[in-house]
Parts: sequence; structure tokens; C-alpha cells
Amino acid sequence: MQITFIDISIIVAYLASTIVIGLVLKRRASKNLDSYFMGGKSLPWYMLGLSNASGMFDISGTMWLVTLCVIYGMKSIWIPWLWPVFNQVFLMVYLSIWLRRSNVLTGAEWIRTRFGDDTGGKMSHMVVVLFAVISVLGFLAYGFVGVGKFMEIFIPWEVVQPYVPFSVPQAYVPHLYGIFFTAIATFYVMLGGMMSIVFADLLQFTIMTVAAISIGVIAMVNVSPETLAAMTPEGWSNPFFGWTLELDWSATIAEINDKILSDGYSLFAIFVMMMLFKGVLVSAAGPAPNFDMQKILATRSPKEAAMMSGFVSVVLMPIRYFMIGGFAVLAIVFYERLDLSRSGAIDFENILPSAMLEFAPVGILGLLLAGLLAAFMSTFASTVNAAPAYLVNDIYKRYINPEASNKTLIRASYLVSVLVVVISTLIGLYVQSINSVLQWIVSGLWGGYVVTNVLKWYWWRLNGQGYFWGMMSGIIGALSFPIIFDGVFPGIASDILPLYLFPLLLLFSGIACVVASLYTEPEDFELLKKFYKNVNPWGFWGPVRKAVEADDPNFNANPYFKRDMANICVGIILQTCLVALPIYIVIQEWQSTSVTLVLLVVSALILKKNWYNKLED
Repeated sequence: MQITFIDISIIVAYLASTIVIGLVLKRRASKNLDSYFMGGKSLPWYMLGLSNASGMFDISGTMWLVTLCVIYGMKSIWIPWLWPVFNQVFLMVYLSIWLRRSNVLTGAEWIRTRFGDDTGGKMSHMVVVLFAVISVLGFLAYGFVGVGKFMEIFIPWEVVQPYVPFSVPQAYVPHLYGIFFTAIATFYVMLGGMMSIVFADLLQFTIMTVAAISIGVIAMVNVSPETLAAMTPEGWSNPFFGWTLELDWSATIAEINDKILSDGYSLFAIFVMMMLFKGVLVSAAGPAPNFDMQKILATRSPKEAAMMSGFVSVVLMPIRYFMIGGFAVLAIVFYERLDLSRSGAIDFENILPSAMLEFAPVGILGLLLAGLLAAFMSTFASTVNAAPAYLVNDIYKRYINPEASNKTLIRASYLVSVLVVVISTLIGLYVQSINSVLQWIVSGLWGGYVVTNVLKWYWWRLNGQGYFWGMMSGIIGALSFPIIFDGVFPGIASDILPLYLFPLLLLFSGIACVVASLYTEPEDFELLKKFYKNVNPWGFWGPVRKAVEADDPNFNANPYFKRDMANICVGIILQTCLVALPIYIVIQEWQSTSVTLVLLVVSALILKKNWYNKLED
């Protein structure tokens, strides 16, 4: 099926509406930096939660998840722990509350509340800005690659070429499409800041909800459980696994076996254990300095920050995975009708766009395209918004022009937004695989982030210099280890090498962090007391806690470590049920649906009693 005038009209209407949103909200956003980057901290938690969910509903990630669902079936519900997706549970239970109590504008500014303004404080502040900018560039390049590959299928270059006054090699056509859509996203976020992001995200999520439900229903109507079972290997609909994956596609789609081998997921139990180990540590470190952290800081109170983080999974998972399950089912049963060939080879990352073109009816295709484009632009815009928040607020305003007017600061934000987009686009020109960028970000770069940022919450003795050297060694390791150890582990696919290097990266950055802290002076005790009393974290804060209690006998130290850990376990179960349930519904496995639904309800009731009823600022 070809894209029709109706579908194109829907896409154009959406793109026009985002520009209008940016223009309308420009005046409100340009009052000051707080309005521009945080929406004036006036937006309700559920709007920020929907916006955050919308930002995670991106094209690149959705293409990847559809591919995983086709190949690995119900076992694919574990693979997003690579992000890790359950970081939202840690945020919901306690970390969003701790973070929001700081009442700051950015993660780098938060560092000053922990390490102060001495030499160590300045060093730690600068390294967070460096990390934030590198991760922003990585995420922008990741999104840029996805949207280009995605749109190339729907808008053939031969149709567009007569209207372009210059020649473009075929290999760079996706990049040209990527530049066009990133330019629109940059425009509306540059003008409207956080306000325009949130309102555009609400429009996008509404579009995606309608389109996602439509695709899931189409799959259920057109594919019976018996037909699906005949087309999938034994164990495909079972989420549980042994040491090895044990999925053999030889009888139906033999080339998928080669994809499994290249992915490196065959030793599935070890792979999941590595993801869980890494995921718990990354989640305990708190949000990386990106759009997720900005949304938390933009909430009206610590309690609303926790509710916002919990709401993200509730609204995102069922809708997203209902669509993913629908496309996966259609792609498997009608595999021969998909066009996955690119440059003479099969590219499984093109399953989603090929399935959309083949199975989405007129109008629904336009909604899906508009929605997924909106999802890309939402993620892109939120990430773009994070970069000037750090560079303008934490570098330009603090070190270069402390007396700058609001007008000057907003204009500087415009300039920084454009620069990070241009640089990330140049990086994207050299990226071939969505998965390779994803693995480097979540396993490599964030792996170097973990130890230092876990200790900043839970260990009083960590100081600014320890934080700096831990972060710097992590960044250096994330950039160099995949090169140094390339070829050392011949049985591990290069794309997932960063995951298996994670323990080494952890050790490398951890030693640097602890040694630097112990061989330098601790932070000023008055600063530590102020931080501890404001945030009130649990952990290894003994000397600081005693000093605070001596000053204020009425102070109650946080006693809720066991309760928080129990809520996290229940929260991960609930979140996993939210992923599995819509897929089970689409594949019409009603017994599994019932069991999953019961688990979900029980988990929700426990969290209602043990988390929600006990929330406080």
C-alpha cells in the first residue's frame, strides 16, 4: 500500500500544530529560565507524566521493540531492562522525592547542594555538565538515525528528488529526512521550551493511543491464535527461559536464527542477570541529567514528582505494547509481504515501517506516522531542551555572564539548541545501527555513571573530587573500553559488548571514586548537614545523622529502607505485567492474560497501601 493524500494531510496538520504551539507559548516561556526550562513549575503531575511517557514513545525505540517482539516473542519483555525500564519504579518509590526536595533547575545545579562551591564542588559540577552534553548528543544521534530509516520507507526518494535543488547519494537520504524533521522539532522547543514540549506531547499521545489501539485490534481480527502458533517456534509465547534461549525459527523464518546469533542473546539467562545487575545499580543512581530529570524537577512538589514517575509506566506500557504486539503478530504471519531488504541485506529494524505500510489502513497509517513522528520529535525536543538547561544555566550564567538578562539567557538557549542539533546530526551521519548507539548509551556511558551517582545519595564520605574522578574515569572508560576490548571476546556480538564490559567499567570508575574521596578532605560538615536534613536519604550517613539529631532532637531520620525495597520489588512486578498484559491480549492467550491481570491487580493494591497512602513531601 502507498501513503495517500489523507495520510499526508494528517501528518502535515500535526507538524503545523506543533509550530503553532511553539509560537503561541513563546511569550510565556521567555519570561525567565525557570519558565523556559521548567514551565514555571506550574504544570500538574499528570500532564508532566503524559509528556514523559510521550517522550519515551520514540520511533527508534519502538522499531527496536517491534523487532524484539517478532524474534523473541514473550521473552522480549525482559530485554528493555537494558535501559533499564524499571528505573521509573525507583523514581516512583523514593528517588523523585529526594531529587525534587532540592528545588533546583538542573542536575548540575543539584550537585552544588551536595558538594558546595569549593574546588571539588566546581570539578563535580563541570563533569556533570560534560556527561549531560555527551549523553544528549548520543540520544539525539540515536533518534536521528531512527527517524531517517523510518521515513525513507514511506517517502521514496524518487518522489521527493525532483523538488530538491541538489543531489543526495542514496546512502544519505535517511539523513536528509532526519535533518528536516529535527529542524521542526528544534523550532518549537527553541521557542516554547518546556511548555511547548508538554502541550505538543499531549497531542502526540492522544494520536498514538488511537493508532495503537487500532493496530492491536486489526491484528486480533486478522490473526487467530492457531495461525500464530503455527508460524512461531515452540516457546515463543512463554516469557520464561532456561540458560539458553531455545528458540528455533528454522521451520518458518530461518533467517531469524542468524539475527539471534548476531544479537548475542543466545545465553539468555546470563544476559538477563547482567541486565538486572546493571539495571538495579543504574536505577539506584537516580536519573541521568537528561529530560527525565528535568520533568521531575519541573513538578510542583516532591509528592507530585513521585506520582508523575509512577504514572509514566501506567500510561505508556499498555498503549505502546498493544501496538507492538499487533505489529509483531502481523509481521510474523504475513512475513513474506514485508520489504526488509536494504542494500542487498535483510534489516530487521525495518519490520515496523514495512508492517505499517503493509497493514495500516488509510487514515490509520497517517495517524501512526503522525504519532510516531510526534514521538520522535517529543523525545528529540525534550532532549534538546535539556542541553541548554545545562550549558546556559550552569556554564554561561554561572561562569561567563552572571549578570545576563533573561532576554540574553533565552537567546543563548536558542543558540545552544541549534548547536547541539547540528553536532548530533554530524555524529548521526556515521551511525549505521540503532542498536549500536542504544547499547553504547545504556551499557557504556551510563555504566560509567553508576558508582559515583549511587554513592552521592547513600554515602556521606563521597566528596566533590571523588565524584569528579569517578565520573571522568567512567566517561573515559565508556569511550575507550569498546575499542580496547574489541575482538577480545569473540563469542560476544560487538553491539552488546558494552553490557559485558559493565562490571569492568564499574570497578574502574568505583576505584577512582573511592580512592579520590578517601585521599582528599571530606566536604564541609555544615553543607552535609544541610543536604541531609533537606533530602533525608537513608544509607550510610551515620556521622551526619548524629550531628543533625544533636542540633535538632525533633528530626526524624528516614527509616524506610526496607519498605522502599519491598515497594520496588512489587513495582517491578506490576510494571512487567503492564508490558506482558497487552501482548497476551493481542495474541489471544486468555489463560496467561488472566494470570497476568490477577498479578497486576494484587501488585497495584499492595502499592496503594504501602506506597501511595504513605506519600509525603
